[in-house]
This record gives sequence, structure tokens and C-alpha cells, in this order.
Amino acid sequence: MSSIWWHTTGTGDCDLVLLHGWGLNAEVWQNIIPRLSPHFRLHLVDLPGFGRSQGFGAMTLPAMAQHLVEHLPERSLLLGWSLGGLVASQLALTVPESIRGLISVASSPCFTASEEWPGIKPETLHGFQQQLSNDFQRTVERFLALQTLGTESARQDARQLKEVVLSQPMPSVAVLEGGLEILRHCDLRASLDALRLPFLRLYGYLDGLVPRRIAAELDVRWPQSPSVVMEKAAHAPFISHPEAFCQHILSFSGRLPR
Repeated sequence: MSSIWWHTTGTGDCDLVLLHGWGLNAEVWQNIIPRLSPHFRLHLVDLPGFGRSQGFGAMTLPAMAQHLVEHLPERSLLLGWSLGGLVASQLALTVPESIRGLISVASSPCFTASEEWPGIKPETLHGFQQQLSNDFQRTVERFLALQTLGTESARQDARQLKEVVLSQPMPSVAVLEGGLEILRHCDLRASLDALRLPFLRLYGYLDGLVPRRIAAELDVRWPQSPSVVMEKAAHAPFISHPEAFCQHILSFSGRLPR
């Protein structure tokens, strides 16, 4: 039986849905739950096939988003990190009438680099896919290490991410490969051009997976969408700089129309 693991906590009057990144699960938010729970009803979600949402195979981005639609509270604020940012964006495009606002964290509408677009080199993502079947655990660990590289607390942050992975059931190779396929091939730039929802973009200055140049590119393309580049953060700013991160979330949500 396949079912989405969805847990609600917090005493605030705004529904905030938190969507994690590739290879991980909702335990990744433990750092910020105490800071945000007085202000929001937090909805902690394991994406299909990840963590406690077992029984799913590899799927497309629209299919992944569709599995979450029926669980969404009305007028939700969506926050998606990395791959979760793509899922949150797809949800906002699918059911904009149910969404109050969108926050992407260390994410991009197009993760793969090209001549005119900064991102992850296609051969790097392809390499991770090839390595998954050979050495599953080491490949995931290498990807996690890339996410914290460059920060003052890099080693500690990488250890925390690894603990999050090991704390819950591991995704299958097929599910992980499916997630990498989404990162390799999805491009929501044109679709999001038409988005009229309040949309905040948070980045890490030291991020090696989502280059900070993307913030400037999208500032020009989407002038209605504010961006924040957190100076000493990398790909997981909510782990390395939880206080500052939560302040940006609270500031943005406080400006949303009721």
C-alpha cells in the first residue's frame, strides 16, 4: 500500500508545507521546527518514495506533485528545498488557487547547466546516476557532502544530513534515479514566467549545486519575485544558519495578504 507520510505540528494560523530535497526526508527540518511552530501549522512531508512514503517507484515531476495535491490545506504557503523547490513550483502551477505563496530554497527552475544558464553540469548528474547502481550509499553520501561544502560548519552539517538519511527508510535506487532524472531534464522557467503568486527565492552564496548567479538571472526575469542570497550559507541554509533563515520566512509570510 502506497501512502504519503504527512505530519502536522505547530500552533500558528498559517499552513506552511515543507518539501525536502533529493535523497532525504522530512527529518531534515528538525533544526527549524521549534523556531517556526509558534507561527505556523507546519506540514512535514516525505516525498513519494522517500523516507516513510514507501511503495512508490520513479515518477515524473507532475506525477509527484499530483500525489501531494489531495493533502494540501487551502491557502497553503509552500516551501521547497532543492528538488523540493521544483515540486513546490509544480504544485503552485497545478493548483494556484490553493496556494498562498511560494518559497524556494537553494533551488532552480532548471538545475542543468547550459551555455546560457548556470547550474550543475549534465555530466555530473549523469555520473551520479551511473554510480547509484554501483555504490548506492557512497553516492548519496557524496551528494550530501557537496551540499555543505564551503561553510564554516561544513563537516557538522554534512553529518547532520547523513543522520537524517539514516533515520528513516532509504529510497530505492529507482526512486533516486527518478529524482535525478527530474533534476536533469525539468525546466520550469517558461511556466513560472506566468506565475502571479507571491514568490520568495532563498540562495546560499557558497552553494556549489545552485550557483548564486541564478538569483541575478531570475531577478531580471522575475522582477516581482524577491531573492535573498545568504552570504555564508551553501546548499542547506536552514541547517547552517537556522535563525537567519527563519527570519526570512517570517518576514515574507508577514507581508502576504490575509
